[in-house]
Amino acid sequence: MSQLQVLRAKDYPRMPWKNGGGSTEEITRDAGVGLDGFGWRLSIADIAESGGFSSFAGYQRIITVLEGEGMRLLVDGQPTRPLLPFDAFAFRGESQVSCTLLGASIRDFNLIYAPERYQARLQWLDGTQRAFSSASTVLLFAVSAQVDVAVAGQGEHRLGRYDCLQLEGNHSLQTINIQGRCCLIELSPH
Repeated sequence: MSQLQVLRAKDYPRMPWKNGGGSTEEITRDAGVGLDGFGWRLSIADIAESGGFSSFAGYQRIITVLEGEGMRLLVDGQPTRPLLPFDAFAFRGESQVSCTLLGASIRDFNLIYAPERYQARLQWLDGTQRAFSSASTVLLFAVSAQVDVAVAGQGEHRLGRYDCLQLEGNHSLQTINIQGRCCLIELSPH
């Protein structure tokens, strides 16, 4: 049977980056402690200045600017398009990555996952949406000040800004009704 929990932004633990250049608020993960042993992990990072990213060999990363003007990445020597708020960008965790901020500090949202272990899908939604998912893990990350979510058979839930609804152990097609701006992440083991 699937388990649903609501994770509140005020309770997210803060941890240092692997390269020591800043800190991250960890939203949730599948397993492990610290910066090792996870198959997937969701986090929020505050980037105060341009600089290098930590390496996560064997992982895929999807990053999205949440607050601030944005940034441009240099990935393995290749410049990216400007990454503006809610414009997701994927890259390999072992890539050499640095960022140049387009203005003052930013806050970003990160999904890091092991592609040999998990299939992942990430999409940004806004307004009134109905989503269907049969993924074993369904995560809904709220960006609006208020996001209302109804999961069939799991009740209705109100999320505040940066709260996250986590549905684990799903084995059926779920109907999810959403009102507000959020990110829907679906993860299934291979």
